[in-house]
Amino acid sequence: MRKAPNQARSRATVEAIVHAGARVLADRGWAGFTTNRVAEVAGVSIGSLYQYFPDKLSLIDAVRRRHLEECLAIMRAARHDGKPLGRFLDDLVGDMMAAHDSHPGLHRVLLDEAPANGPHDPHSAYEREYLGHYAAAVAAYRRHRTETGDETVAMIMSDAVDGVIHNAARRGTLRSPEVKRELVRMLALYLAGPSADQDLG
Repeated sequence: MRKAPNQARSRATVEAIVHAGARVLADRGWAGFTTNRVAEVAGVSIGSLYQYFPDKLSLIDAVRRRHLEECLAIMRAARHDGKPLGRFLDDLVGDMMAAHDSHPGLHRVLLDEAPANGPHDPHSAYEREYLGHYAAAVAAYRRHRTETGDETVAMIMSDAVDGVIHNAARRGTLRSPEVKRELVRMLALYLAGPSADQDLG
């Protein structure tokens, strides 16, 4: 961002711009994504938009960061204390699918059309915290210990969830109960072994 929004009014303006950016990307794709259209949808002047975002790439970055923050909030809110494995996974997968379905088409554009402003950092603070929440769940629910550590199992689970949900976004199947059910079942079998079917009911 060109400058940080320090006051409540400026924060509200930035929030409106980022939300509008997500809507325009979802509706028009990268080819139809313009700062003028985003400013119009946000209800702000183009000058106000440029106060915070110098170009389209910086705005795309903000949309991506907002999505990552939403996913991290889901992981922070996930509670495994006392929850059966099936219920925990059903809630987690359901919330993740809903977060990706907030703007139909947005994630297909982010994944396949919009350019990234720099390489993805797999060792960022976000990635460490995100995988840490998965590792905590693995430690709580994993029944069959092997030579593979919880951190590696957590990484595989995270990649599986991200991969299935991102491809569901591409295919327009984020609301499919079958996709959700089978993803939950796959994760449960991975964590709990053959007895997972009984846990899921």
